[in-house]
Amino acid sequence: MNIAQSFLESLDSLSANKLRSMLTVLGIVIGVAAVIAMLSIGQGAQHSITSQIESVGTNLVYVSPGAVHQGGVSSGAGSAGTLTMDDANALVNLPNVVAVAPEVDGRAQVTYLGQNLNTRVIGVTPDYQTLHNYTMADGEFLSQSNLVTRSSVVVLGSAVADQLFGGTAGAVGQNVRIRGQPYRVIGVLASKGGTGFLNQDDQILVPLTTAQTRLVGTSFFRGANVINTITIEADSPNTVQTVISGITDEMRIRHNTSPGTDDFTVFSQQDILGAITQVTSTLTIFLGGIAGISLLVGGIGIMNIMLTSVTERTREIGLRKAVGARRSDILVQFLVESMVLSLLGGIIGIALGWGIGQIVGLVQMGGSTITPLLTLSSILLATLFSMAVGLFFGIYPASRAARLQPVEALRYE
Repeated sequence: MNIAQSFLESLDSLSANKLRSMLTVLGIVIGVAAVIAMLSIGQGAQHSITSQIESVGTNLVYVSPGAVHQGGVSSGAGSAGTLTMDDANALVNLPNVVAVAPEVDGRAQVTYLGQNLNTRVIGVTPDYQTLHNYTMADGEFLSQSNLVTRSSVVVLGSAVADQLFGGTAGAVGQNVRIRGQPYRVIGVLASKGGTGFLNQDDQILVPLTTAQTRLVGTSFFRGANVINTITIEADSPNTVQTVISGITDEMRIRHNTSPGTDDFTVFSQQDILGAITQVTSTLTIFLGGIAGISLLVGGIGIMNIMLTSVTERTREIGLRKAVGARRSDILVQFLVESMVLSLLGGIIGIALGWGIGQIVGLVQMGGSTITPLLTLSSILLATLFSMAVGLFFGIYPASRAARLQPVEALRYE
């Protein structure tokens, strides 16, 4: 008996007990759908986060206060503020450095007429736009004169403009209040999107000097104004490591520190991307593994139905053996039936899991959505796993059927 013939016979056998077969398939459907939904949502979230990071640029280097030592544990050194404007000015002259953008940040209440929201406020310099690849939807970015004169002007993120003005148009020229003080809107950033803390549209930008004196406060370290972060642009992704080495050496000289005692941390965009990718990949695998447990439950259902089928068809097995069917023929027949159940459940489960993922993708979480990503590898993984479950849980019933003796089977009532 060949595989094709066994497949056709398995369809006849399963159709003889349609309701029982459908209920057995349902267990596999639920398991595969759960795996597909979890993997697609996890991969979609990973793609969304990484695309947001990559949109900023791949040749950026960041300097922040505090040091991360062996094992990734922060010493806490410098967390009170050890970066200054003097540090930022010194880094401009390093080799392979194109631009340097110091910044300070905090949160503040922003109001316009009856609209009110709490958002992130970042004090920046004009170079911030170039380093972070921002484009303007309307108006203009902050200028050097705004920085020098400590102007009360603001550039809105698109999400802020949407909430305050109902869109990016019409905001420029209006006055909003930040912590009760009026600021003139001179520009609105084009949308970049994002999720949660990575939402680059839910922020407002003001001149660095304005933020220090009016919004986030001014503190000093070694006689210079403290800043929160320094962003450095390397001239190409290939020189990022060279720039990191140069920054580290320069900062150690300026802060009089040595390896192990640094009060600053230098890291690149690729470091952030690698860390987040590792976390999201682990989370996706974890969620898929939990969902895969339901596949094992479905496999137990297949074993149960196949054992019942062997018992019900004992006389049929004896008759087949009596007319010349080999043990291998009986074994293959029941294995094929088991795998047909699991494969059918896998196909339906893939479609259902994709549908669940699309529904989840329509739900807004934190003002943004995740677009589920269904990859070929996920489909193959779910299909092969469901078939493996059918094969594994079908081996014992098939072996039991193949071991039946013809005479005993024919006498079975």
